[in-house]
Amino acid sequence: MKIVDVNDIARQVAAACIEANCVISQDLEDAYLQALDRETQESPRSILKDLYENACIARQQSLPVCQDTGTAVIFVRLGQDVRIRGGLLYEAISEGVARGYQEGYLRKSIVRDPFIRENTGDNTPPVIHLELTGGDGLEITVAPKGGGSENMSRLAMLPPSAGEEGFLDFVVETVRLAGPNPCPPVVVGACAGGNFETCALNAKKALLRPIGEPSADPRIRRMEEILLARISGLNIGPQGFGGDTTAFAVHVELAPCHLASLPVAVNLNCHVSRHRTVIW
Repeated sequence: MKIVDVNDIARQVAAACIEANCVISQDLEDAYLQALDRETQESPRSILKDLYENACIARQQSLPVCQDTGTAVIFVRLGQDVRIRGGLLYEAISEGVARGYQEGYLRKSIVRDPFIRENTGDNTPPVIHLELTGGDGLEITVAPKGGGSENMSRLAMLPPSAGEEGFLDFVVETVRLAGPNPCPPVVVGACAGGNFETCALNAKKALLRPIGEPSADPRIRRMEEILLARISGLNIGPQGFGGDTTAFAVHVELAPCHLASLPVAVNLNCHVSRHRTVIW
């Protein structure tokens, strides 16, 4: 049995909140460089250069890559043979988020009530998704999610007769309707199947896949290729100024569903596509 102390969890989550907001991941840096190579229009190329330069400055100076440092969305994979010592897992994660956002001078964006809208002052509570696994491992992924991209999410309960083409149309239409609002180039997470809540969660989890890493399933990989080509043809481009690079990647997930249902969901990540993982 592995024992993990809550103080270590809080410390590591705090550090991950700061790093995720200030240092872009290697897969995102590679996506920028590849986009700059293939972008054919000068104005979008200039904007891509500015976005990439902004990310480089943020990393060098330990500054947030975007002023919207997001809702702290936390994905936890907890092995059944792990014992959390000294307190509760969720409280330790919340403490880490509060500490990270305060010590890192990150913007606090969470309000206590959706109508009174009083700021909680420390960016808590986080949104925590827990998955119980075998073994003695603990993996926590911090994925700050900005409001602009989150507001462009969509979920629909399509009739099963809509089929694969209906799903593909829904994904493309979601990106088209979003336009410049999610701060493209975006990463598109999409899911078909599951039920009302799991479909949306799977779409969000799809954003954690390394950018541009295709699905291992050939049929899903084909959908991703079709969607990326269609989305690129929308000519929304970086920050909505047109061009070839509306999306860095499309990641699709499929899940079993009720025979009477076809849930579909799309979650978009903005051009900073933030996440950091800590493993014990």
